[in-house]
Amino acid sequence: MADKDVLILGIESSCDETACSVVKNGRVMLSNVIASQADFHEKYGGVVPELASRMHVDAVYPTIKEALSVANVSLDDIDAIAVTYGPGLVGALLVGLSAAKGLAYSANKPLVGVNHMHGHIAANYLCHPNLEPPFLCLSVSGGHSEIVRVDDYSSMTILGCTRDDAAGEAIDKIARVIGLGYPGGPKMDKAGRNGNVDAYKFSSTHMKDSLDFSFSGIKTSALNQLNEMKMRGIEINIADFAASYQHHIANELVRNTIKAVKNTGIKTVCLAGGVSANSFLRALIDEEAAKNKFKVYYPDLKLCTDNAAMIACAGYYEYVRGVRHGLDLNAVPSLSL
Repeated sequence: MADKDVLILGIESSCDETACSVVKNGRVMLSNVIASQADFHEKYGGVVPELASRMHVDAVYPTIKEALSVANVSLDDIDAIAVTYGPGLVGALLVGLSAAKGLAYSANKPLVGVNHMHGHIAANYLCHPNLEPPFLCLSVSGGHSEIVRVDDYSSMTILGCTRDDAAGEAIDKIARVIGLGYPGGPKMDKAGRNGNVDAYKFSSTHMKDSLDFSFSGIKTSALNQLNEMKMRGIEINIADFAASYQHHIANELVRNTIKAVKNTGIKTVCLAGGVSANSFLRALIDEEAAKNKFKVYYPDLKLCTDNAAMIACAGYYEYVRGVRHGLDLNAVPSLSL
């Protein structure tokens, strides 16, 4: 493999982003094309799975064509095709998976299935060329909240996870309730930028002798406060509420991450997933990293949300260790890490 560059074509369609990318040697992003559906789903207040699948069908091949064009390569130059096969929305996954299978079959290229969550972790490799395992990764999105020990590019262990709601889901829910709409994460972040993080308090559920999280109590606490203020005619300060709520969630995430650093002795921490773009989380973990003397890495903002470059990157490391999938590879919507 060292004698030639390895080009991986990555395809991602797990939710509402149709994406394709070409990555060289697992580290160099030659193209990263995304056809987003966010504006379309905004009027529904969230992703409508059936509509998302139909839009993927329309977008997938134009996206692939554009990614190859931007990278200035042809399908003949590609060494393997990497595609997300889970977790995600089953209909959406099947569109990308079917496109990848068709290309692999027609062009006689190896097919490599990629775990979407492995992809989010791999996004850090594209932004930090010298980053190598082992490290800890706080992987946080709308569906996952996990502390992962990454021992090798393909060897990972979950040290802690949410026992109920994910942090991203808890943020999205409150964003809708206070009228910010969809997508909740970036809108909450923007709304709270100038807010007072100490203006509102929320309850927490701490797991004794565990690195697990629980965000259902925080969400319920926020909902109860909002309902009580509404009944009493008290005006909600949106900036302060958004800031306080996000800071509280970030504090829960960072506290357990620090515990993981102390438990394992690993002094390198990465962030991954859509919530890794959250400014409150980044500010707090940077502050705690300086106090506790560990290094923190996170992806560029454009690689925090779903994209195909991270899938191509993760696919590269699977490809070089000999992983190949057949055309019978199926979507696994609840695929675990």
